[in-house]
Amino acid sequence: MPVISAPHQFNTEDLYVDLREMYGYPLHLKCEGFNFAGSIKLKAAASMIEAAENSGALTRNSTIVESSSGNLGVALSVIAAAKGYRFICVIDPRTNLATRKVIESLGSEVHMVKEPAAEGGFLAARLAYVQELLARGPGYIWLNQHANPDNWRAHYRTTAPQIEKQFPGLELLFVGAGTTGTLMGCARYFKDQPRKVTVVAVDSVGSVTFGGPPGTRMIPGLGTGVRPALLDTSFIDDVVHVPEVDTVRTCRTLARGGFLFGGSTGTVVSGAVRWLAENRPGRDLTAVALAPDLGERYLDTVYHPSWVHEVFGSEVHDEPTAFAELTDFPSGALQS
Repeated sequence: MPVISAPHQFNTEDLYVDLREMYGYPLHLKCEGFNFAGSIKLKAAASMIEAAENSGALTRNSTIVESSSGNLGVALSVIAAAKGYRFICVIDPRTNLATRKVIESLGSEVHMVKEPAAEGGFLAARLAYVQELLARGPGYIWLNQHANPDNWRAHYRTTAPQIEKQFPGLELLFVGAGTTGTLMGCARYFKDQPRKVTVVAVDSVGSVTFGGPPGTRMIPGLGTGVRPALLDTSFIDDVVHVPEVDTVRTCRTLARGGFLFGGSTGTVVSGAVRWLAENRPGRDLTAVALAPDLGERYLDTVYHPSWVHEVFGSEVHDEPTAFAELTDFPSGALQS
C-alpha cells in the first residue's frame, strides 16, 4: 500500500494495455497518466525541479516560469503547490480549457500568448514571452523543458528501465515527440543496452521537429514549431508522422473500447499501428508504446463533436474508424 506525503511521490509504473484484440497487432500500451498530474510529464517536472534545487538556482524566493502546451504546466503546478513555489505557466490558445483550470486551481498563474510568431508559431511566441518575464528580475527561473537535460534524464532513470523490467525481450518501442525529453531518455537508455531495441519516434503532421514543413496543429502535446534542443536523431531508428485527423479517429476507437486516452496517446497509437502494419505485417513480436496522458482534459476538443466538426469537417465521423483507415498514410523517413 503506497503512503505518500507529496503528490509527486506517486506514479503507476507497471500498468499496460494489450491492444492486440483491438488492432490485431502485439502492441502493449504503457499507461503513464495515473498520477496526480495526470500525465508522464510529472517525471520531467520533478527531475528538473530537484536539479534546480540542488544547484541552488531555485530557492524559496524564486518564481518558476515555463512554456507549456498543457501537461507539463499541470505537473509543475502540482509540485509548486506541494513545495510552496510561485509558478507562471505560459500557454497559447490551443491549450485545453480544462488544463488551464487545473493549473489555476492548484494556485499557479496562467499567462496566454494570443498570437503566433511569424517563424516558429505559438511555441516561438511563448518562448519570447518567457524571455520577457526573465528580464523583469533575477527572481525568475526558467526550467526550459526544451533544452534541459534533466528532462530526458528522468526517463533514462525511470521510464525506460521499467519497460525493460516488464519486457526483457523488447524489440520495438514507440515514443511520442514533443520536447523529445521522453523520447531521448528512452532512446539513450536502450542504445546503451547490449540488446538491440528499435526506437520509433511518433510526431504530428505540421511539426518541424524532424525537418518537416510547418503546418497548423490544433491538438496540444506532440509536435513543435521550433526544433527541440534536446533532440539527437542518432539515437532514433525511424519516425512516423500522424495527421491530427487520425489522432481523433484513434482516440475515438480507443474510447469505444472503454479506454479514454488523451490526444498525445491517440497520436502514438495511430503511428505505432500504422508502422507495424507497414514494416512488420503478420509478425509476432514484442512492442511497447508510451501513453503519455488520459482523456478527461480533451472532452471539449478531441471528444467534442462540435469542435471536431469545426476543425476537421466531415473527415471524422462519430462511428469508430476501421483499422484499415488508420494505415493509409506512409510512415515518414527519419531526417537528421
